[in-house]
Amino acid sequence: MSGSLWLKPPGAAADTLPAIPRPRRDGPGDTGPAADAGPAADPMDELAERLDVFIGAAVHPDEIAAILESDGMTDEYIRLTYGRHDSFGLAEELYARVPRSYPEPGAAPDPWKVSLTACLLRGVIFALPGLAYLLGAPLLDGPPDRLGLPAGTLTLLAGALIGWVWDQTLSHRAYSWLGLGDRPAAGRTLLVGAPAGSLLGTAAAMAVPGGPPFSYAFAAGQALYVGAATVLLVLGRERMLLAALGPMAAGALLVLVVDLPVQVRVALLVVSLLAACTLAVRELPLADGIRAAVLRIRGWAVRRPGKGPVRWRMLRGAEEEFAPRGPRLGDSVPYGVFGLGTGLLVLYAALGEVLAGGPAEAVAAPSAVALTLSMGPAEWLLHRFRSGSLTGLQGARSPRAFRRRMLGTLTRCLAVYLTVLLALGVTGTMLWPDAPGLTAVRVATLLLLGAVMWTGLLLQSFGAVRPAAVVCASAAIAQSLALLTGLGQPRVVQLVVAGTAAAALAALVCLLLGRATAHR
Repeated sequence: MSGSLWLKPPGAAADTLPAIPRPRRDGPGDTGPAADAGPAADPMDELAERLDVFIGAAVHPDEIAAILESDGMTDEYIRLTYGRHDSFGLAEELYARVPRSYPEPGAAPDPWKVSLTACLLRGVIFALPGLAYLLGAPLLDGPPDRLGLPAGTLTLLAGALIGWVWDQTLSHRAYSWLGLGDRPAAGRTLLVGAPAGSLLGTAAAMAVPGGPPFSYAFAAGQALYVGAATVLLVLGRERMLLAALGPMAAGALLVLVVDLPVQVRVALLVVSLLAACTLAVRELPLADGIRAAVLRIRGWAVRRPGKGPVRWRMLRGAEEEFAPRGPRLGDSVPYGVFGLGTGLLVLYAALGEVLAGGPAEAVAAPSAVALTLSMGPAEWLLHRFRSGSLTGLQGARSPRAFRRRMLGTLTRCLAVYLTVLLALGVTGTMLWPDAPGLTAVRVATLLLLGAVMWTGLLLQSFGAVRPAAVVCASAAIAQSLALLTGLGQPRVVQLVVAGTAAAALAALVCLLLGRATAHR
């Protein structure tokens, strides 16, 4: 031992040593103060009183023996002072004398505490790009497409959906590098992935025929913005992105009052896009990325030592291995599948009736906007759930008690989220021109879809993204097949699919998160 392991109760002086009971030195004929004080106290009682806090909190006598030995009590001293054979015998008697009194754990710092303002800011940033469609609407004039939707709708939706899927995959891989403490690697991942995602989104939009010419240019700008926004959001630059969206948002609000010229509309869109792209490029390690690419290209032409003689491979240490390190690409794919499933479900919630041959007036755009805006409160409530489960771990006395606490926290967080989502849906429907009314079926579908997204994100935050991705992708496939085959009424199909997916995810949450080990 390099030092004493003595534990002092809270409030004890740091330089106070425990009193050591000593045998009486006065004989029967002594007349000193000790003789007047009467018989000496039992050393065992003094020791039990002095160690009361630690003995009462011990769950086994060996804990008390460790405290005694760490304080320097040898077996010889224990035999002379307390009349016990060794520290273990003394510890067993002390354990039997003092009743158990387990103290409540002190207030621990909450690692999941986040700012509500920051989460709401992210929700606003998710929704603000939708205002760009108000500015670009006059440039998308043309005859409705074969589904009765405004010209260019399918072109923009194809690019946005592919961009959303790629964004989810790329974000997870970059966040994985950040979690490993390797910010340069995260920057290099974004440096390669963001332009690739922009090209994929543009290509998907170009593959949709029949759109007006400006719709393809708008889709290309949309893809560039998604890549830039991904970089800024992953690297924690939300305020920069909000500032970049300022000109476009101000112009969109001004359009509601004044009819702006086309040149001004295009200029506002271009300014915001260029600002976002410029800020994203500033955050990326361009020089390091180019240097790493050159070194990798050169490395392909160099013969690796690992291909040499067996003797070299045997002597080579672990630090010289050439196997790739870091997060695996396959671990990020389920996040893209989850994004594809939820993206299609939101798309069907807004356009399901129109895609099934209904009138164009049946577009439920406020539902999609409400789901997008609700992602800010959803993120904050996910952190609240983690905080509540941590509190449950500290206070629960049994697995069943922890499960009850977890279910209570889950119910409260989900109820708050659905209340916020309903309020956003009702407000959006009231403000949106010519929006279809929120019937009971629409409200139920919106809330069930919100439950699907929140519980899916909850499982994703605990690392159980694969079952969540399977459920959401299966729901999207089922609704797509019903749409293609004309099976059932669109509203009923949406309600059944969303309800089934919500029930499956709720069962997964109770099954996977009801164990205390899942919350470590």
